[in-house]
Amino acid sequence: MKPRVLVATTCRWFSAARLAISLAKAGFHVDAVCPSRHAIAATTVVRQPHRYHGIAPLRSFASAIIATSPDIIIPCDEPALRHLHELYYRAESRGGERPDVRALIERSLGAPKYFQIVCERASFMKVAEEEGIRGPNTQVISNTTELMKWTARMGFPVVLKSDGTSGGDGVRIARTPQEAENAFHALQAPPSLARTAKRAFVDRDARSVWPSIFRNEPVISAQTFVEGGEATSTIACWEGTVLAGLHCEVLNKHYATGPATVLRLIENADMSTAAEKIARRLGLSGIHGLDFMLEAESGKAHLIEINPRATQVGHLALGSGRDLPAALYGAVTRNIIHEPPTITDKDTITLFPHEWLRNPASPFIQSSYHDIPWEEPEFIRACVGTRQKETDLYSQCKADQPCRPFASPPVSEGSLSASSPKPTA
Repeated sequence: MKPRVLVATTCRWFSAARLAISLAKAGFHVDAVCPSRHAIAATTVVRQPHRYHGIAPLRSFASAIIATSPDIIIPCDEPALRHLHELYYRAESRGGERPDVRALIERSLGAPKYFQIVCERASFMKVAEEEGIRGPNTQVISNTTELMKWTARMGFPVVLKSDGTSGGDGVRIARTPQEAENAFHALQAPPSLARTAKRAFVDRDARSVWPSIFRNEPVISAQTFVEGGEATSTIACWEGTVLAGLHCEVLNKHYATGPATVLRLIENADMSTAAEKIARRLGLSGIHGLDFMLEAESGKAHLIEINPRATQVGHLALGSGRDLPAALYGAVTRNIIHEPPTITDKDTITLFPHEWLRNPASPFIQSSYHDIPWEEPEFIRACVGTRQKETDLYSQCKADQPCRPFASPPVSEGSLSASSPKPTA
């Protein structure tokens, strides 16, 4: 029988659907727990997704696990990861009930004793420092007084980050004391009741209901700014060993602190070594992402954070050592994998639908490999038919953080591909 994977997501990111498609190609039977109206339902690989309810998140995840009996679970966003951690801790606190669920979560994510560290930005950066990995100074900031002392000592710009956020939603770059203070207050404030109600009843997104009701204040950390270009690594791990990895330079983004839409594959010894050290130290399993800054003058890689879940490039099948779904299939089945050939020989990858939604006339669409899953026409239609207000794929730009997409030179006519017809809704 095919091994079963449960793709778990709490939001409507397209990347979860892309990963599901690639996992099915690798040999998995794919199930999903996701919100209603998720694009994953438009694929042919997941027939009946299990509904995620933001009001009862743990019950949603537990029900999906019981119904599907997966061999591995892959979270695709930070709230999904936290739900799995909470299920593990709850079972452990109740006299070790449901050992099968606890074993499944440990097999899927890695060593439980490190669950908290991967969710705390400052704690993770401390571990990276202990491993001798180059990275910026990072410290938890409790109030604006501490923030002013930090910036007086470390200088500007300063990067402020909120634990438990993803897609750039909880990151601000401040260049003045006033910007830093405003950013700190914005990140620390719980979701407003009005905004929570709008998300719950209009957008059908109830994830912020409990934080809004209980007025939970997230942990904020400050990080020194590294001048240079962004890069990212996505790795498939098993019990602390890296099985496959993709190391990429970010060429384009949806907005300033958001996720990449265009990447260039690179070989970087600093990034590879950092990935191996982190996977080994934290006993990682599953798919994880690491973000770096490549120093402007020297090109040296500085590790800035971990994304302890699947990221938007995890679906790419790029040959031996670069096919994460195939690597996980081999680990779960304990079989020698015969990886399919790479989907492209080009180094530059344009992610669909991310870059096309950002700018249909982007020159990257014509000059690079555009990874459109032509075998999934209904998914393509779902992407193309997405309303503009829903196409900020990872988070809505905030009023105090307007979208700042990278500049792209104009082209005469936009298309999805230089040689392929543009799909229609």
